Formats: sequence, structure tokens, C-alpha cells
Amino acid sequence: MAIDIHVILVSGQPTPNITPVLDPDIKPRHIVMLVSPDMAQRADWLKAVLLPAGVSVSQVAIDNAYDIEALRERLLTFVAEHEHENLALNVTGGTKPMAIAAYEVFRTADLPIFYVHPEQDRLIWMHPANRHSRELANRIKLKAFFQAHGAQLGERPAHFGMPERLRMLAEGLVRHIDRYQGALGTLNWAAMSAEGREPPISDELGPGQLEREEFKALLGWFETEQLVMKKHGRLLFADADARFFANGGWLEQYVYSAVQSLKGELRAIQDIGRGLEVVRQNGGEPIHNELDVAFLAENRLYVIECKTRRFNGERETGGAGADAIYRLEALSNLLGGLQARAMLVSYQPLSRAIQERASAYRITTCAGTELKTLKDKLRRWIG
Repeated sequence: MAIDIHVILVSGQPTPNITPVLDPDIKPRHIVMLVSPDMAQRADWLKAVLLPAGVSVSQVAIDNAYDIEALRERLLTFVAEHEHENLALNVTGGTKPMAIAAYEVFRTADLPIFYVHPEQDRLIWMHPANRHSRELANRIKLKAFFQAHGAQLGERPAHFGMPERLRMLAEGLVRHIDRYQGALGTLNWAAMSAEGREPPISDELGPGQLEREEFKALLGWFETEQLVMKKHGRLLFADADARFFANGGWLEQYVYSAVQSLKGELRAIQDIGRGLEVVRQNGGEPIHNELDVAFLAENRLYVIECKTRRFNGERETGGAGADAIYRLEALSNLLGGLQARAMLVSYQPLSRAIQERASAYRITTCAGTELKTLKDKLRRWIG
């Protein structure tokens, strides 16, 4: 039976209300949103995503999302007013009283009811019982996904990939990670000190740093690729892009390439981005955040933060490592909801304290020599 109208219950988790609308097999022509006062802004975010999908949208105001009797009466009136239209209820969202009242009214009227499984991204028919559950199409993209969560995605670069020579350099840094971990920390520091300078030249390095065999070998590699040169005890980078690459941008590109290569074998991956700027509003003020790597798989957001610096002296509380964990946890929840996943990828090994903190916040880590098997780790992470 064709469904003309989806009735959805607006909540803090927008994805289950969007994905059925984007699936061509069950896409309606119209969406009716049941909206409580505290969900008004989220309803606006949803509408901004649904309208470009080619469906019309209207709202039914709910005065009290916990008054089950009033909810039941409001829904009985709504169903009676639309008795000649093909309605279906998406019962996934809303408060529990909203979901219970809506289920009872639609079930009594013998109207279709479905639920979107938050972990498996499957549509489960709750009524009628003879309809089989089904996987939902992976149609949503990062821009719309972030928009549904109240964020705007900045302009994405036209090209993400690395030139072959730089890809080989990045792969070599991972392959010889045991040799270059210490030296790369020095290069990372030099590149960081050159940020904002024109030309991009570092602070002066000490003779002990410049003459270390591992650093000389690493620097020779970067010099061969015309990314940097020594100048009076400092490092002069070819341009801002070369400085960024040396300051850890190479790892961001390496991780992005690993995810991109998996897209060919895992059809679950539907959109990938690197170096994304995401803007949220907080009290009328724009808050800018950058995501190193982000992608959607089975309509779930995955966020990866890439670090090449060494987190020195990390104790149980505080420090840059803890800050990275807090930031990842907060951004993944804000931009992807409860089902989002986050990973910290570090060229340097992580202390036990950082690993335990990451585990406590359900953040996956891939650090040090684990990078050699990054692709396998990503594959298991996506599931």
C-alpha cells in the first residue's frame, strides 16, 4: 500500500525521522510533524532538510508532551480529519507518552505503524504484523545530516586526495613509525611555530635536534619532496600547504584516504569529508568547529580526530589528551546524536590514562604502531 503521509514525533534524535523519507520505496509526499514547545527549533531544522527532498511539511502543535489523555484526543481528531488519506506513523521519536498515545490511536484505526531501529538502521513494521522489516536506503549526506542537528557545513574543498608522491611519503611515515616517532615530534613543533608567518619559517632549532640521525633522515625525505628546507637553523616551508602537511595534515589525509578506499568495499559508507568546518549557533553567536575526518555509514555519523603531537606527562585529569577526548565526545554527540561514533587517531603512543579516559567516553583509539593496521581497525569499527 502506498503511503501518502508520514506522521513523525519530533525529538532530539532527528535521523530516524529523516531516513525513511529519503528511502524511495517508502517516501511520502507529505510529512506531518507533532511538535511540543521545546522541540520547535528542532522541527525547523528538520523542515529545512525535508523540503529539499521533495516533500511538503506541516506541523501539529502539542501543548504538553507528557499529557497522554490530551495527546490521545488531539491525535484522534487528526486521524478523523484525514480518514481518506493513506497515513503511516513513525513512532520512533517523541516522548514516551507521545509515542504511546500515537501508537494506540493509529493501532485502533488500523493504520500502518513503523519504528526505525537506532543501531541497525532498519525499518520495523509494528502494524500490520505481516509486513517484513527492511534496511533503509543510505541517502542522507553530511550537509543535510549536520543541518538536521542544527549545524551548517562550510564549503567543502573540491579535491581531497593526495598527490602520489605525498601519499607515498605518508605511507612511509606509518611503515617506519618506530623510527620516526621522535623525529616527527620535532618536525611537528617546528611547523607549528611557523603558523601564521609569511614566509612560513619556524623558530630556531637546537643543534641537538638538527643533528639527530632520525631527524636528518626525516627532514631529507621532506626536502626531497620540496616541502621544506633548512635555513640558518630554522625550517622554511615551501608554502602554507606544506607547513600544514608537516604539522600533521599528512595524517589527516592518510586517514581520509583509508576511509575512501573502504568505500569501494563497504557500500554502507555514503559520504566522506575531510577538514570540514561546521558552524553551530549558541545563544545567537556562531561557534566554529573543524572536523579532521567525518563520514556517514548506515546513516550514522563517524568522527575522527588526527593527532601527530606527543601528549607528554598526561595524568588522570587535564592535559591536551584529555581535551581531545572531551572535544571528540562533545562534537560527536552534538553533531550526530546518541548513535554517533568517534575515534582518536594518534601517530604517537597514548598513555594508559588517555586510553582509559577514551574508553570511558566510548571513544575508539588507534595509536602508534596500530596505525599500520588502520584500515582493518576502521573496517571493524564501522561493522
